[in-house]
Amino acid sequence: MLTPTRWAQFTSWWRDAAKRLGVESQCEAFLSPESGGMEALMKVAGAQGDLDYVLFVLLRYWVPPILPPAGKERMAKGDADYWIESERILKQAVSRMRELRPFLQMLTESHPGPNPQSPVPAPQADSASPPELDLPALLEGIAEAAGRLGGPDYTSVVKSLNSTPFRQVVHFRHNKKHSTEVWVVFLLKEHLRSLGLGKDRAWPVVCEVVTAAGVRSAEGESYQPDELKSWWTKQWPRSYALLTAKDASIQPGEFAYQSDYQWFQAWMPHQLES
Repeated sequence: MLTPTRWAQFTSWWRDAAKRLGVESQCEAFLSPESGGMEALMKVAGAQGDLDYVLFVLLRYWVPPILPPAGKERMAKGDADYWIESERILKQAVSRMRELRPFLQMLTESHPGPNPQSPVPAPQADSASPPELDLPALLEGIAEAAGRLGGPDYTSVVKSLNSTPFRQVVHFRHNKKHSTEVWVVFLLKEHLRSLGLGKDRAWPVVCEVVTAAGVRSAEGESYQPDELKSWWTKQWPRSYALLTAKDASIQPGEFAYQSDYQWFQAWMPHQLES
């Protein structure tokens, strides 16, 4: 049972988490009395749902995607991708730095040639020299990170850059504008289904949660349960076909939800302890 004390602890913890991630205003709007979020969460709790998981899903939705700078956006499929172009330029710099490394070492050595004043080499100090910073390797890592943000599906995978809590265990592809909303609805729907809630009861609850979280139609209107179900059903096949499961006996959709929930179960205790 969700007591007033438990509710206060729950909202306080997630407000703090949202503040750390820069989405405090979205969390406050969701938890405000006029949004309907509290009533939606009470219905999830009534179905024995995990309220922390619901906020875990929504928090990832509220964090904005990492977009290219102004003027560098892709306006058409044939346009150069800013992140992939950045990766290419950085890797070219890495190759050139490695080519020039012997020359740079010669310029920076304190005694590039033999010292006639000291024919006998001086004994080395007992303390080891500080480790050398491998700048090309560092730059190469940055290039690879930039490249992972690129591609036609970057809007759905870009949030995996920060591994806490945005790690995505199952690679999820969707090229449409509202790909994240498709994923959010899927996770909430599967969570309620795993609790034994039938479709007729689950869709209204999912609709209330996502509406309070700020999900809107293309016209900027709130969804009705039947409208949300119809929209999601049309969008989902594009993504479902690209999901895979390691175990052939498990449906890819079920595996995707289980993987996400298991990641949450590992993440949440660590956050509470820290």
